[in-house]
Amino acid sequence: MTKADSSSYLENAFTLESLRDSLIRQEDSVIFSLIERAKFPVNSNTYDKSYISVPGFGGSLAEFFVRNTEDVHAKAGRYKTPEENPFFPEHLLPPVVPPFPYPEVLHPASAFININKSIWKVYFDELLPLIAAPGDDGNYASTAASDLACLQALSRRIHYGKFVAEVKFRESPQDYEPAIRSQDREALLKLLTFESVEEMVKKRVAKKAMVFGQEVSLDTDDKEGNYKVNPSVVSRLYEEWVMPLTKIVQVEYLLLRLD
Repeated sequence: MTKADSSSYLENAFTLESLRDSLIRQEDSVIFSLIERAKFPVNSNTYDKSYISVPGFGGSLAEFFVRNTEDVHAKAGRYKTPEENPFFPEHLLPPVVPPFPYPEVLHPASAFININKSIWKVYFDELLPLIAAPGDDGNYASTAASDLACLQALSRRIHYGKFVAEVKFRESPQDYEPAIRSQDREALLKLLTFESVEEMVKKRVAKKAMVFGQEVSLDTDDKEGNYKVNPSVVSRLYEEWVMPLTKIVQVEYLLLRLD
């Protein structure tokens, strides 16, 4: 891809409309990953650091699974994509594939913005107890794989705020530059917040959870309201964690945008 190709790609692929379309599609990925995780009970041994014994490693099976999977993904070049952010960047192996000339959409400082530690904590401490039933079925590796799918879907969705912030800045630099120059986080947050849009997102993801997660049967006596993941939990996920964390990413990005 030449620089001319990159510029054309940038103009066509990164508009507020195209980014909104991508975010809406990413809602599907988030919800489906939650549905897959809900197939398993809590399986607490997956998160018990004393459950496994690996020389030189003192974490849980979930952490072991994520770190080692990220190593494979890193070798394949996944984290050279500006849309992907690893949970354990300090442990990544170098890629073995030739670099791809991704268009330079984001400010270089975006590479330093990674809030996956916060996403990790929210997922395991707040969200997981809401979607996984109590119990233990012994499927710890499959549980960790489902956790990773959830984490990656959430991370991609939340860090996509970098692209949204960049496009918003390019469309109205005069609105953002004064707050950036004064490093005014509150002013930037106000510029980025649209309550009517957030309400629409909450309603949409709840409806998607109803559609994607409903129990389907040929029995005409099925009762409505039996879902694989509670739609209200998905709405709460976006209200309390996804959208606030996305705005943190956006603010942190914009604060560095003029550097």
